[in-house]
Amino acid sequence: MIHIEVNEMKDGSRKQGAACPCAACKLLRRRCGQDCVFAPYFPADEPHKFASVHKVFGASNVNKMLQELPEDQRGDAVSSMVYEANARIRDPVYGCVGAISSLQQQIDSLQTQLAFAQAEVVHMHMRQLSSPENASPSSGNTQSRRAARSLFNMDMVMDQTDMNDSIWP
Repeated sequence: MIHIEVNEMKDGSRKQGAACPCAACKLLRRRCGQDCVFAPYFPADEPHKFASVHKVFGASNVNKMLQELPEDQRGDAVSSMVYEANARIRDPVYGCVGAISSLQQQIDSLQTQLAFAQAEVVHMHMRQLSSPENASPSSGNTQSRRAARSLFNMDMVMDQTDMNDSIWP
């Protein structure tokens, strides 16, 4: 019977011959040494992270990138590489640029919808203010003009692309 101990030092790094190699060393089928650059960022319980990064960038390139960065920036770099690799796997042509473009289009569409909704609110308020029920002989037109002026001071952003289509009946 073979007994394998997992030896960990006080600082959390592993000794040579540790029982559980990191996801990178496991996928590459090599021994995970104490100085393994991948171990802190690709734990054994998340093999999919390294698999996607390896598929898109290659282990050698990832190793070079991590070696060139200061240690305090490596975690963010790995996170970015994982995100980009997953985006490249989903969309090989555009990657995360495609996702950003899609989100930007959604923002533009929602801003247009918001502007139309704001314009509709102003229209409804104006319609309500000009209805005969709201006209009182003592106040005159001064109060309605003040209310109309304050409604038109609202900050409204409108996309000028569909201005030919009217939202009024």
